[in-house]
Amino acid sequence: MDWATLFMKMDASVDSITLFVVLLCLCIVIGHLLEKSRWMTESVTALFIGLCTGIFILVTTKGKTSHPFVFDEHLFFIYLLPPIIFNAGFQVKKKQFFQNFITISLLGAVGCLISFVIIWLGSTFLLKNLDIGFLEIKDYLALGAIFSATDTVCTLQVLNQDETPLLYSLVFGEGVVNDATSVVLFNAIQRFDLSHITSTVAMELFVNFFYLFLTSTVLGIVVGLLTAYIIKKLYLGGHSTDREVALMILMAYLSYMVAELFDLSSILTVFFCGIVMSHYTWHNVTEKSRVTTKHGFATLSFISEIFIFLYVGMDALDIEKWKFVSKSPGKSIGVSSILLVLVLVGRAASVFPLCFLSNLTRKSQSDKIGFKQQITVWWAGLMRGAVSVALAYNWFTMSGHTQQAGNAIMITSTITVVLFTNVVCGLLTKPLVRFLLPQHKQSSNIMSSELSSEMSLVLPVLTNREDPKQDSMSESDRLPPNLRMLLTRPTRSVHYYWRMFDDSFMRPVFGGRGFVPHIPSPNQNSLHEHLLPEQHTIVE
Repeated sequence: MDWATLFMKMDASVDSITLFVVLLCLCIVIGHLLEKSRWMTESVTALFIGLCTGIFILVTTKGKTSHPFVFDEHLFFIYLLPPIIFNAGFQVKKKQFFQNFITISLLGAVGCLISFVIIWLGSTFLLKNLDIGFLEIKDYLALGAIFSATDTVCTLQVLNQDETPLLYSLVFGEGVVNDATSVVLFNAIQRFDLSHITSTVAMELFVNFFYLFLTSTVLGIVVGLLTAYIIKKLYLGGHSTDREVALMILMAYLSYMVAELFDLSSILTVFFCGIVMSHYTWHNVTEKSRVTTKHGFATLSFISEIFIFLYVGMDALDIEKWKFVSKSPGKSIGVSSILLVLVLVGRAASVFPLCFLSNLTRKSQSDKIGFKQQITVWWAGLMRGAVSVALAYNWFTMSGHTQQAGNAIMITSTITVVLFTNVVCGLLTKPLVRFLLPQHKQSSNIMSSELSSEMSLVLPVLTNREDPKQDSMSESDRLPPNLRMLLTRPTRSVHYYWRMFDDSFMRPVFGGRGFVPHIPSPNQNSLHEHLLPEQHTIVE
């Protein structure tokens, strides 16, 4: 390669990066201006900006391309997805998440399998009549894995963790487990010979899934605990907050890459690593590092999400794929319609029956998932996004290029379903949530959830000091019924035993709230210490 060619490629790369940086800034500004809109979300805004940019590039290049570089699924899985999933685990309300863990596992793992089977069988019987090209049984299985993945990125921007804590924990938690399950299924389809499915092959697939689930979860927990122990023992923040922040970022990314290295589910690994780091590591660092990591991880996640939706919007107009589709537009519309209907049916067949089974295990009527909430879970989980696009590119293209008409139709149909579900479902989810769950009910749930969360953190510390029963009982009339029962009747739930084990064995070794002395930031003045006397009382 001569220097002229290399320089041209460098210029093209610089131009592409510059364009995306400008578009990211534009998305932030426009998203801020539309923040109070009851319809628009940041993901939909980024999609529209990506579409407009794609049209502009298509016109200026005289129909040669609509995006500055070719999509690479490795870019998505290696660089863009890790900060999104890690921040989701780092910021999630752990108590709400684990209280609904059985339901989340049902919806995420079992629900994904149900959707996978429905989409696989439906596409096998319906797409054959369209004569879109030679598709083998593995291609139909791949379609089941591609379209059974609900997009966590889309869901997080539609639902709010404070407005609808139960729905957020269900849909988000399901999305993480669902993405991991779909990726495991996709990898299994590539790895196993599924031309003749037998009971032995099905059992191997089943065992492989649980092996990946357990080992990936354990790896994320181990890396998170190791990071907490190192920071607690070495006291890195005493010399420089940069070191402990850098260590947290690098160890989180290391967990993802190690999972990729050993062909595990990196999504589950980095998610549980984020949960463990927020529970232990975050409390071991200085106050400045806490603020830096909290907002730093959220910023990286936000930029990655916007980048993904920008590219999906631009790639929707890729001329290379539409050249094949333009010869038979009816087939493309038929494939997109069939896949969209199968997504709707598969989602309904997984959500409503599994929520019914989950309600059978919930004794209290207030804890059960109501029909309106089930509709919201079903609707919010209809969105498909970058995970589906990345898996489709991985299966139906070679180095980002489409070589066959049938593959081109599958790629354009995937993008069509992604755009339709994001735009339509994304625009209508906010009004739907407000209609099904009135604001005053949400507000009361928020207050009770936050109050119970704060009390659950303070009570274990108070038990080592004065008896809190007198104060608690004197204010019991003003507390929610569930919290009043918690204070007057000690329960022996799983959370209770975990808290005892955590306080007795885990936190003394790995640190955490209430078990780490107050660590001021370097060069921290005494005025700031006087501003937070309550925090010093709690953690010392």
